Amino acid sequence: MGTHTAVGRGYILATWIKAIGRALDAAGCNGAALLAEAGYDPEDLEGPTARCPLVNSGRLWELAVGATGDPAFGLKVASHIKHTTFHALSYGLAASSTLKEAFERVCRYCHVGSDAVAYEFFRCGADYNFVIKPVADLPFEPIDALVAAHLRMCRSLIGREFSPLLLELRRPRPTRIDDFERLLRAPLRFGAEQNRLVFDADSIERPLEGGNPELARYNDVIALQYLTRIERDDIQRRVRDVLLQRLEGSEPSQEEIAERLHMSARTLQRKLADSGTTYKEILDETRHALALAYLSAPQSSVNEVTYLLGFSSGSCFTRAFRRWTGQSPTSWRAGALPRVGAPTLSLTRSRPPANS
Repeated sequence: MGTHTAVGRGYILATWIKAIGRALDAAGCNGAALLAEAGYDPEDLEGPTARCPLVNSGRLWELAVGATGDPAFGLKVASHIKHTTFHALSYGLAASSTLKEAFERVCRYCHVGSDAVAYEFFRCGADYNFVIKPVADLPFEPIDALVAAHLRMCRSLIGREFSPLLLELRRPRPTRIDDFERLLRAPLRFGAEQNRLVFDADSIERPLEGGNPELARYNDVIALQYLTRIERDDIQRRVRDVLLQRLEGSEPSQEEIAERLHMSARTLQRKLADSGTTYKEILDETRHALALAYLSAPQSSVNEVTYLLGFSSGSCFTRAFRRWTGQSPTSWRAGALPRVGAPTLSLTRSRPPANS
């Protein structure tokens, strides 16, 4: 089961807010005026990585539904999402090799869009379940928008006629459901215990024609760097940030990381547990993402990558890499797509000693 638990509960990407404004304009309302009434300054919405306090978004959704009188307004916001709305995550999703891989990316990098929602994605028998879990007090409409956005992602990757086997929403049944039925095109269940999309395994695991593993990996690294910059108050982000500085040459202990964060190892362990993870999991996930990125750059040898990731020996790195991918680093690199103008990653700060 893949899980990702959000902990910051405080921001939303400004491009989300702008999508709501465009949907309001399309509905015949004054989007700019309603955004201003909800407390959004136009200057704060400029730039592809601008973030806004989450607190104003609830008021905006309330104003939007009131102005449009449309119970399905949240669903319609999804059609106003652009391919750049979610920063590098959008490109990583578009380049995914399967829908399974795409949903795993959503779980891993969901904080790119906001820290108000977490996800679970797992197989259950012959089906896959994708669960949307608000970790902040959200209205029903943003959940509707997320459901519609993820369905649009699926249909853009696998085909316009694709639909889930079942769609459950915690929201009560709207007074009008015609737009819900028309846009979602799936069996609907309102008043459910959770917000859940159920998919057949064949569709989720089927290779996608437009998959591009190399492009997806590059955007994973950009998403990881972006999260490292923006989640300043997130304990997971803070641990990743120190790891990026301390991995070279040797594996830092939890005690060392805690000292750099000015707390005891026990406090760090408790904070990470509260956020739904452990130090070893963050270390492993960070190494995994960086290993794929470094090996995608032709100038980095396997020996250098071993050093940059802090493994004590090449055999230790190989064992970890086999656990992540089922292949050795050398075999994985040999089977990857040809490298054309691979960028030099800013995460690489030095080369290992000649005798390493």
